[in-house]
Amino acid sequence: MQTAELLLTTYHNMLGSLDAWLAKAAEQGGDALLAEKLTDDMFPLSRQIRFCCNLPGEAMAGAAGVAFSSSDVDDETLAAARSRIAATRTMIEGWRATPFGKDDAPVELSLANGMTFDLVTDAYVRDWALPQFYFHLMTAYAILRANGVPLGKADYVGYMFQYLRAPSAA
Repeated sequence: MQTAELLLTTYHNMLGSLDAWLAKAAEQGGDALLAEKLTDDMFPLSRQIRFCCNLPGEAMAGAAGVAFSSSDVDDETLAAARSRIAATRTMIEGWRATPFGKDDAPVELSLANGMTFDLVTDAYVRDWALPQFYFHLMTAYAILRANGVPLGKADYVGYMFQYLRAPSAA
């Protein structure tokens, strides 16, 4: 599997899981959950969701040279957050035909704090793009769990049910 396919499929699948978690959250505590944090020095759920939706575009900008502008606005409702996720998943599908940098193509990663890293595409995807995405995704999951949203392993990997083998006839 090529790096681009791995990256885009991972983002698409896991954003689908995040959307399903937010559907459950709407039944449990509603929009107030968006302000919840794990600890005082961490960002709230709304910001974790925004980061999860920005990171795929940032990764594609870094690895494929696709134009992308990250959002700096957090959603105020779960419905708006779910719409953002849907739009991000649509954008991801549109990138499937985008030429992706070769695994050894240079990628410059500049952070807001002034640090700059020189990587190649596969290292950028492996060591930055996916870990950053999973950090914010799992923080969102933990916030929801800590606030009583009934999530478990099946919710985390809900996309796996497409591969479920049908029971054989006895």
